[in-house]
Amino acid sequence: MRNKPPQIQRPASFLTDMEVAPTSAVQTSSLKNVLTELRVHRRRRGSEFGANLGSALEALWANRGRSFLTALGIFIGVAAVIAALTLTQGVNAYVNNQLAQLGSAIIISSGNSNKDAISQGTSAPSTLTPRDAQSIAHIPHLAAVSPIITVSSQAVFGNQNWTTQVEGVATDYQTIQNLQMAQGTWFSSTDENNGGAVAVLGDTVTHNLFDATGVNPIGQSIRIGSGIFRVEGTLIPQGGSFSQDDVIYVPLKTAQLRLKNLPTVDQIQAQADSTNDVNQTAQAITTILRQNHHIQPGATDDFTVMTFTQFLQRAGAGTDILTALLVGIAAISLTVGGIGIMNIMLVSVVERTWEIGIRMSLGARRRDIRNQFLIEAIMLCLIGGIVGLLLGLLIGGAVTRASQLPFVVTPVTLILPFAVSTGIAIAFGLYPAIRASRLDPIEALRTEE
Repeated sequence: MRNKPPQIQRPASFLTDMEVAPTSAVQTSSLKNVLTELRVHRRRRGSEFGANLGSALEALWANRGRSFLTALGIFIGVAAVIAALTLTQGVNAYVNNQLAQLGSAIIISSGNSNKDAISQGTSAPSTLTPRDAQSIAHIPHLAAVSPIITVSSQAVFGNQNWTTQVEGVATDYQTIQNLQMAQGTWFSSTDENNGGAVAVLGDTVTHNLFDATGVNPIGQSIRIGSGIFRVEGTLIPQGGSFSQDDVIYVPLKTAQLRLKNLPTVDQIQAQADSTNDVNQTAQAITTILRQNHHIQPGATDDFTVMTFTQFLQRAGAGTDILTALLVGIAAISLTVGGIGIMNIMLVSVVERTWEIGIRMSLGARRRDIRNQFLIEAIMLCLIGGIVGLLLGLLIGGAVTRASQLPFVVTPVTLILPFAVSTGIAIAFGLYPAIRASRLDPIEALRTEE
């Protein structure tokens, strides 16, 4: 009877016959891992992805220092994108909130916004007067109007003092700005007509003058400049980058007599009865003011009429520039990070050429090798994306809190890092993965680790 050829019981014996047995303990360990994954793959093909995922995590952990430095560019870029997105969403939420409250407001200022600021001069005298406010008060669809006089002064209560902005306004100003009282009341029309020495304090002023003593500010006398004023009320915090908590409001006539003895006013604010009538009302205001200022047809206005929507758009232009800058930095960082991913994956392919040869000689398909390295690139980028998401949310939260803007997190904010990370991994990790899958198994087995 003919002797049967010996059966191959262990892959190690197979490697001995092929004369490609490992020459080091590291190769033996790698071979055992390969054979373990192969046995799992043969038992259940559905575990192929799990085997590749485990191999990817093992390879990343084995070179964790290098993996961290590689992912650094990714999570810096993602953090910049998330911070910029959070800031933009906060500004948009604030603008929408303000439009809902003040969308019908109209702002009239001295000077023409189309003129060069140098030719107009920042110290040029105002051309607006209380008479202008009285003239436009009877325009149809105009609900409220208030001239404004602004001066910087020091407020003193006992041993506490605080330099702040003092604004002389009409009683309608509270309605226009939707100011809410924390304590007390807004000054009355009698105070406005008689020039009463009364004041309404913003939240910042209230805390700086009265927190140290714990005294209730209502009814207390404070000194503003050289005059004594009675505190009629205090305001709740307004919040937001464009609000005024650091301010004291006094009647317009009082400000003219005691703080700024000029016949002109610095600004006029008005409010239409609805947002649908804002543009029509603004045009009517322009017509009346041109008549009051004796401006000839075709001549340039010496004033500017701006709706609150336009004001917010101009105020938000700086935020748009900052957002564009952060996105640009993020794009550069993500590109550099993607190049780093490609570089480290190419190095990994070279270092693991022998392992690739073993896998392919034991039946691994080219797509298996490609998917393994592609999963490694994706995992590396996803780790960077998760860290970048957390860092970006921290930065965005700090910036919005410092700017007193709403902190808004949307599903896009949470999904974007994973989409960007996966895209970078595929774009920059596909070439190394394809290169690994195209290695000749015979040549790969001749390579020693």
